[in-house]
Amino acid sequence: MLRRRRRKKPRLLQWCTLHVLWMAVVLLMAIGLAIQTLGITDKKRILSDQLDQPGVLPMTAHYAGVPDKLCQPKTHVMFLKTHKTASSTILNILYRFGEARNLTFALPNSYQFGYPFLFSTRKIKFYSPIKTQEYHIICNHMRFFRPQVEKVMARGTYYFSILRNPVTLAESSFTYYKGSSVPFKKVESLEQFLNDPWKYYSVTDRGNQYARNLMWFDFGFDHNANGTKDYVALVINEIESIFRLILLSEYFDESMILLKDALCWEFDDVVSFKLNFRSNVTVKALSDHTVEQAKAWNSLDWRLYLHFNRTFWDRVEEYGQQRMRKDVLILQNKRKKLMDLCLQGGSPVEASQIQDKILKPFQYGRARIMGYNLNPNLNNRTRERCLRMIMPELQYKDLLDAKLFPLASTGKNLQTLQLHF
Repeated sequence: MLRRRRRKKPRLLQWCTLHVLWMAVVLLMAIGLAIQTLGITDKKRILSDQLDQPGVLPMTAHYAGVPDKLCQPKTHVMFLKTHKTASSTILNILYRFGEARNLTFALPNSYQFGYPFLFSTRKIKFYSPIKTQEYHIICNHMRFFRPQVEKVMARGTYYFSILRNPVTLAESSFTYYKGSSVPFKKVESLEQFLNDPWKYYSVTDRGNQYARNLMWFDFGFDHNANGTKDYVALVINEIESIFRLILLSEYFDESMILLKDALCWEFDDVVSFKLNFRSNVTVKALSDHTVEQAKAWNSLDWRLYLHFNRTFWDRVEEYGQQRMRKDVLILQNKRKKLMDLCLQGGSPVEASQIQDKILKPFQYGRARIMGYNLNPNLNNRTRERCLRMIMPELQYKDLLDAKLFPLASTGKNLQTLQLHF
């Protein structure tokens, strides 16, 4: 009996020992899993907190499937600069971004790429089809033509543009192009024109695109086409297949936040002052009847705008309403601080009140284009930044010309350079 008990005792000890070991292993595994879970959660929380801070590059849909990878700022950009849509302000943003990083611009021989004709590479300054050339940014006025644009812009280039409500666009276009659009020359007011547009309008008239479906024309399509449902859907699908983002001028700040997010830029890259805009004296309110006439006459533009108005707010919803409000406020505060710093009086002025005539914006038609006076009490570095932000587009293009093509600089270019230095 004694021997049997002594034989059983080691087996009992062995069983107890194994049981304790298994419990220890299970406990260690549970602790490890808890630590790992807490670590991942904490890591996600930290990353989320970092992304909520101003100036930190956000994750985008392009990188959503790549863990812990922040997107890189895009430097290959094609902006279709549509007419009278706040596009001059975006042009200034792109000019400043590219110039600060020594990016290469595809610049026109004059100030537009052969507009109103379809874009051609022949209209790029010093472009050679037999010489390999890489352009980072193309952003001056053109009538879009995809095959020619793709000849000079790299694969992966980010295409975007901007639209405006066709009603206010028609009012602006009439004021600005009254003297250069033949249909508008025949009337004294936009109301007179819209009361019987076919009395004054001809598809062969010079500048007729300014009088009807101007945005449709700028995108490269027939602005006098029969707007059947199938045709409109076909054109919109074509635009969506090329342009990854369509902004709205009525919601400019929200547009800049979406652009910043899409390009992986920072707030300072998209902060701007309003450029090439009219004095309120030349802005005319339209009656409800005239509004409906403008929609009907510009029906292609109206349907284009309605579609991309919907997609715009879909993008805002995807971005997050609360996040959008917060980021718009950040952008507006940055603009306000810069206006107080850069501008004499902190606000725009009539062209006649601009002290430095080189900073006077181009005046055209019946429009009275506003401008700015620089604060005279700026150090050189701040003055340079502020100067770029208020520089009208024609003068800024001359400056880029002089920097990129110094041997071909004109006297006008040199005058702008003297302002800079």
